[in-house]
Amino acid sequence: MSTLSLAVRDSSTMLRRNLLHVRRYPSLTLNLLLTPVMLLLLFVYIFGDTMSAGIGGGGADRSEYLRYLVPGILMLTIGGTTIGSAVSVSMDMTEGIIARFRTMAIHRGSVLIGHVLGSVLQCVMSVVLVAAVAVAIGFRSTDATVLEWLAAVGLLTLVSLALTWIAVGMGLSSPNVEAASNNAMPLMILPLLSSAFVPLDTMPGWFQPVAEYQPFTPAIETLRGLLLGTEIGNNGLIAVAWCLGLTLLGYFWSTSLYNRDPK
Repeated sequence: MSTLSLAVRDSSTMLRRNLLHVRRYPSLTLNLLLTPVMLLLLFVYIFGDTMSAGIGGGGADRSEYLRYLVPGILMLTIGGTTIGSAVSVSMDMTEGIIARFRTMAIHRGSVLIGHVLGSVLQCVMSVVLVAAVAVAIGFRSTDATVLEWLAAVGLLTLVSLALTWIAVGMGLSSPNVEAASNNAMPLMILPLLSSAFVPLDTMPGWFQPVAEYQPFTPAIETLRGLLLGTEIGNNGLIAVAWCLGLTLLGYFWSTSLYNRDPK
């Protein structure tokens, strides 16, 4: 059997293993999924009238704010879901299963690839569920073409891949599951500090650079442009560059940690 065939076979097996874990232990995924859903409902129905004053020159209503909010919530969903990847990888490391895998005749990289593919699939499913809730409460994207929808799905998948590799590195570098969960929290906090909820120009001047020069804001603005027809500018290129950079960083970081000799 060729190296490529072995890698595909073993990676498929590890992917199936991780998906079975999600099915048997759904509580972590549900907890991470409930957060963006609750934030969506909270900001639309409790803060919607007030928050909508910050967009559209102060003339927007709650339905318009819902359209503005959903792309940010979808990115928040991805950030939250990838926390589960850090926890899952840390569990494998601390429970000794990785040491067992090292002694087996399997492709060495298949363990990490299985975690990454499983996490990306979870992210996509979580995004679909949150988007379904958004549609149920009134979100519509009537201006987007088929190509723009495909580009939006591609962007969401690319963000999922980038954040998953970072989360895997966080899980491998953490001494225990609790530390992995805490270390991965920035993946969910950063969207809260972006343009997900209000435009950059309505934020305090000292805070605007924090929100602008981070990976989530250009990704959110690009997603808004694709789904709602707003101006994208150079946000698309910046978002893709962030994703590719984080993917490479996470990949080399994770493989370096995984391949080092166990102590």
